[in-house]
Amino acid sequence: MVDMLTAAPDQTQTLAPPADEGEADALVLGRRIRERRTRLGMKLEQLAAAIDRAPSQISAIENGRREPRLPILRALAQALDCTVDELLADEAPNERAALEIAVERAQRGPVFRSLGIRPIRVSKATPDDTLQAVLGLHQEVERLHRERAATPEEARRANTELRAEMRVRGNYYPELEAAAAKLLDSVGYSGGPVSQQSVAGIAERLGFTLHYVGDLPHSTRSVIDQRNGRIYLSSTLPSRDARAPILRALASVVCGHEEPRGYGGFLRQRVEANYLAGAVLLPEASAVAALAEAKKLRQISMEDLRDAFGVSYEMAAHRFTNLATRHLDLEVHFMKAHESGALIKAYENDGVRFPSDALGNLEGASVCRNWTARTVFSQPDLFNPWYQYTDMASGGTYWCTSRVEKAKEGQYSVSVGVPFDGVKWFRGRETKHRTRSDCPDERCCRRASDELTRKWDSAAWPEAATPTSLLAALPTGTFPGVDAHEVYEFLEAHEQG
Repeated sequence: MVDMLTAAPDQTQTLAPPADEGEADALVLGRRIRERRTRLGMKLEQLAAAIDRAPSQISAIENGRREPRLPILRALAQALDCTVDELLADEAPNERAALEIAVERAQRGPVFRSLGIRPIRVSKATPDDTLQAVLGLHQEVERLHRERAATPEEARRANTELRAEMRVRGNYYPELEAAAAKLLDSVGYSGGPVSQQSVAGIAERLGFTLHYVGDLPHSTRSVIDQRNGRIYLSSTLPSRDARAPILRALASVVCGHEEPRGYGGFLRQRVEANYLAGAVLLPEASAVAALAEAKKLRQISMEDLRDAFGVSYEMAAHRFTNLATRHLDLEVHFMKAHESGALIKAYENDGVRFPSDALGNLEGASVCRNWTARTVFSQPDLFNPWYQYTDMASGGTYWCTSRVEKAKEGQYSVSVGVPFDGVKWFRGRETKHRTRSDCPDERCCRRASDELTRKWDSAAWPEAATPTSLLAALPTGTFPGVDAHEVYEFLEAHEQG
């Protein structure tokens, strides 16, 4: 996900690709280190030897692709005869460096990446006018994208902002963990899978009875009647699968949700509901103990986590992302992709570059055919997990484990992955399966061979299966997409009945 740096994994961290404030600081820091080294007449190899690191690691730091932790930063300052504060100054060391930083920042941003153009290599030999031209063109393209995005995009922007918050927090929410633990204590949970009876007991202690009906409004997964203390769920749910919908419904009570005032609030409530359900069904203390033991044995497995707590593979994989960074010191990524290649949802804090549009939105983007999330669909054995290494042209090698699950919309894959440095803790690390991804370069997997293109370009005329939502407006209402009239009639009928 290419060349593996020889850096010690506990001393550096790979930066995420978007040009956020953290990356901007890393670029400035790298240029200040390079400028100081050059002024002292030191070669890259000399500085690397002075702090006992590989030249490739120093190069990555100077290019703003890896951010040194404090011990290395102190060693660099000592070798460069300056203070740490001098290296961490906000301003670029000179005008040329400022121009290089601006171009690097632009090339690593989502707008530039969405164009599918290979970035230029910014070196001291690159003329100023070339850098200025690249920067000027990028600024104009960015301006055009902003104009196109001036139409209502509240939901997508809110989703992007929420994902950024989850990345910063390592997808861990202590307040929801505490709420889940309190609910489990209320029903005397002592370990093992959380039973349907325990979940029903939680509902009862919160003042609700459960009702399985065959006429649940089509636009809902559950309906709470707060006046009569009832939770309505579909009668088609298997008993085990009913646990998560019950807990998601109860989340509105536990978290004190009020009517959302916009898409931002609506999406946050959904995240909190899913998180709380996972935190109850895979309790933090028990799940962490199981994962810590698995890490000790170098046998971390989503299948084991799924089986130990009797949940779906997707819930186990997503729950793993909640706990991996906080408790296991692992940076990870998670993705769910439809068999068509469309990305359904994703999370990362390990620097993997998910496909996205110019505004940084991931959902609906096409996943590279060479990624584990796509290659898993072509495997004859869909019962066992699929393991794969992927060398990414955008930087680094990633290992992933993936499984295919079925839904009414078709098949989809659920994948969990880590950078190469973290694979030593996982079952399946010995796999020989390996691919290379050059996306977003369309020659990687989106463009047919020249031979096929010459043969069929003027002869093929496919009719697109246009999604029904392509031209549809985003759903409106307090709870977007929910037919309030239908819900109120449903509640009235069941109250009378």
